[in-house]
Amino acid sequence: MVQLLLGRKDVKPDTSDAYGRTPLLCASGTWREGIVKLLVEREDVNIHKSDNNGQTVLLSAAESGSVRMVGLLLGRKDINPNTCRQTGQTLLSLASEKGHDGVVELLLGREDINPDMPDNDGRTPLSWAARGGRDEVVKLLLRREDVNHDVSDNDGRTPLSWAAENGHHGVVKLLLGREDVDPNLLCNSGSTPISWAARNGHGGVLRLLLGRDDVNPDVPDDDGQTPLSWAAENGRDGVVKLLLARGDVNPDTPDNAGRTPLSLASQKRHKRVVDLLQAQQSTSPTKFSPNR
Repeated sequence: MVQLLLGRKDVKPDTSDAYGRTPLLCASGTWREGIVKLLVEREDVNIHKSDNNGQTVLLSAAESGSVRMVGLLLGRKDINPNTCRQTGQTLLSLASEKGHDGVVELLLGREDINPDMPDNDGRTPLSWAARGGRDEVVKLLLRREDVNHDVSDNDGRTPLSWAAENGHHGVVKLLLGREDVDPNLLCNSGSTPISWAARNGHGGVLRLLLGRDDVNPDVPDDDGQTPLSWAAENGRDGVVKLLLARGDVNPDTPDNAGRTPLSLASQKRHKRVVDLLQAQQSTSPTKFSPNR
């Protein structure tokens, strides 16, 4: 049908709709590879045209995860493989965010690809992959010597920080296996990866982080809240147990407002956490040792 329409002289194959989308752009986002091939071969179709949001056919193909379509488009000499959308995300960044490891592998095989280019928020492809829990993409990017594995974005968040917050066990394990990844790096709010994992109740991730000999599990953020304080406030009793089992976590550290983990748990009526903290006070009042 499309080929029939393209044979008519009164058909304009590059017309945009109200959102700036051309037939080529629509086809690239829906895996219509045959239609894309027909359109890109025409001289009256501008493959560089973007819609109202700055989306191009190549960006759309990368985001959709079509390896063959991306390969087809990158075969053209007039295509820039480092093109980016208005947010600054490149093809590699978009494919990494969505977990399209096939497209990522294809792009990393090119010599003209920058695998560590940050977007407008300072997030690199590795940051996006770690944030989304894209284990296979993270593996591909960690193999590259030209990728900073511990890079901070504009918020001071590292790939490890994002993975810890979102509970991505596999990604955290991969990153902690690297000697060039610092598990104690602070983001702009003063939070460590442990703090992000603790506040969200990610016990499995927390165990991985606590397994590192160089990790500090008791760092307060800019508001004075420690990982234990956050876990207590949010009712994460499993995390509270893990932290209280250590000798280098002070269970009574007050934040900048003078609130202790126990007072926060009491205020939020987290009975299990309150019981754990009170039991800690009664059975091991002198257990804390900052020089452990």
